[in-house]
Amino acid sequence: MLKTYKSSFKPNITPVSLDQYVPKVELKEYLKINDAIYEVDSKAENSMTFSRLLDCQYSDTLKKMDPDHLVALVTEVIPNYSCLVFCPTKKNCENVAEMICKFLSKEYLKHREKEKHEVIKNLKNISSGNLCPVLKRTIPFGVAYHHSGLTSDERKLLEEAYSTGVLCLFTCTSTLAAGVNLPARRVILRAPYVAKEFLKRNQYKQMIGRAGRAGIDSIGESILILQEKDKQQVLELISRPLENCYSHLVQEFTKGIQTLFLSLIGLKIATNLDDIYHFMCGTFFGVQQKILLKEKSLWEITVESLRYLTEKGLLQKDTIDKSKEEIQCSFNITKLGRASFKGTIDLAYCDILYRDLKKGLEGLVLESLLHLIYLTTPYDMASQCAPDWMIYFRQFSQLSPAEQNVAALLGVSENFIGKKASGQAIKKKVDKDIVNRLYLSFVLYTLLKETNVWSVSEKFNMPRGYIQSLLTGAASFSSCVLHFCEELDEFWVYRALLVELTKKLTYCVKAELIPLMEVTGVLEGRARQLYNAGYKSLMHLANANPEVLIRTVDHLSRRQAKQIVSSAKMLLHEKAEALQEEVEELLRLPSDFPSMEASSTEKA
Repeated sequence: MLKTYKSSFKPNITPVSLDQYVPKVELKEYLKINDAIYEVDSKAENSMTFSRLLDCQYSDTLKKMDPDHLVALVTEVIPNYSCLVFCPTKKNCENVAEMICKFLSKEYLKHREKEKHEVIKNLKNISSGNLCPVLKRTIPFGVAYHHSGLTSDERKLLEEAYSTGVLCLFTCTSTLAAGVNLPARRVILRAPYVAKEFLKRNQYKQMIGRAGRAGIDSIGESILILQEKDKQQVLELISRPLENCYSHLVQEFTKGIQTLFLSLIGLKIATNLDDIYHFMCGTFFGVQQKILLKEKSLWEITVESLRYLTEKGLLQKDTIDKSKEEIQCSFNITKLGRASFKGTIDLAYCDILYRDLKKGLEGLVLESLLHLIYLTTPYDMASQCAPDWMIYFRQFSQLSPAEQNVAALLGVSENFIGKKASGQAIKKKVDKDIVNRLYLSFVLYTLLKETNVWSVSEKFNMPRGYIQSLLTGAASFSSCVLHFCEELDEFWVYRALLVELTKKLTYCVKAELIPLMEVTGVLEGRARQLYNAGYKSLMHLANANPEVLIRTVDHLSRRQAKQIVSSAKMLLHEKAEALQEEVEELLRLPSDFPSMEASSTEKA
């Protein structure tokens, strides 16, 4: 028989600092004015002390092309160490990358040459044979640009190449400073601006914080390039404390407080004014109310927001007992409110969406996808869109009669677009948001037909990264509109239509490839390979032999083949189970429904 004993042993556990294992990386901050480099020193009179003169021998051509001495600064660290150059705009990123490569020695081409060729090859593979001409020229030198104009696959591939040291220099925008772990030995800030806005202290610290690799480098350094005219502002920038952090709820009530209230009531977390107010007092916004709120109190804002939601038809006030005090009155979510809540629709657009869907029922054009695509084009992206009117007119003139009917239903005429393209004055007012949204619908419609981001990017003169973001946003919004319609019986007709459209927008491939792309790990390129090899359905893949897959599909490893077959089997099994449950549900007779035998007996 087993006996248990109480141990008198007490382990001596001493808290251990991670610093014992991963030493802190020293970060040195520098400022560059003309040829002089100064070290940031809080103890100095001007918060900086002279460090050195930049040692560089520039030709007249190089001085003209590179007045900020970027080539000299980056060549002090690359290719053996990594470097980031932050630029104010996306276009500047590309120009700086090309300019630096023009003046780099040919020796840089030999550094990890084979691996750089592999990066170029992989970029072509993920882009259906396309490659950005700028990257084609810069990658052989170990240089690339990084901004939102790249597709997500391109960004991922370039980031991996940078992390492994194949690429040693990124010219990038400020967005890389947050959310992407790509540290460097040296970080260079091309100018103390983001676009046209002067840097904030927290933006500056975020950017220079990329310098230094814990566990790899012992030091990191940042260099901010500035002109004499910006010197005073920069000195204030490096010496002032970080900006305070404030609740985002105060900025946009419709996306913040009102959406929060709708969620609280929809989830039945708080349903009366008093409970909602007390909930708000416990938020970050509530804690900061004395700082943020000058004209109105938190109580007044709570009352006004609930009143707004009620007037908009999203909430209903419970008035069964009129003797109740205002503070005790409860709120119920309406059908429209539940639809907005379940569909996570921005409250600024929920009534517009309802109106658009209602109007669509009067004359929904189903001869093409254009009308449905318009209804699922994100409102927020349309409000920021600036159409190229010549391209708009060219695309408009190519519409079929059915597609022109869609534009006519929306109130956008070819005559209007033609006048905008030719710069003529227009007296008749047309809703700008509708015009912009239709333009983005043309982009999405063309993309679904061609399924090639590169050709659509060229056709509409838009960055391919923006087109991909538009597609992702439309797929997400289409799903939201579907959930919105599921809560409102009057929109039953949209449900089946939006299920299929959401799939098309999500995968953005030819219809025959969609079933294959539902399998985990199968993207467009791989789906096309599998389809061409004869695997045209989920069942074909589920019954495939991994060894045969390897022989018939190029560049497919054994591990990937096994994973694809396994995922296909699992997905097929899940679909079969779902269908089985549906059949059982249909065959299961309700308890209150008389059986056929009973009916026959009664008749006899």
